Amino acid sequence: MSNGAKIALGGVVAAAVLWPLIGFWWALLVLIGVPVAGYLMLDPSQRRRIRRAGRKQIGR
Repeated sequence: MSNGAKIALGGVVAAAVLWPLIGFWWALLVLIGVPVAGYLMLDPSQRRRIRRAGRKQIGR
């Protein structure tokens, strides 16, 4: 299983668990907000490295 598939599966499981507990909109906020907050906490050099790696994956 690829890393992207693992991440997508984890997101689906997290949504399935959070949805009945806290409601749809709060679960959606958590699922989108946590990765965005993690990205924003990176240094500029780390962000550049992630963007560069993402472009390499696209051009395979």
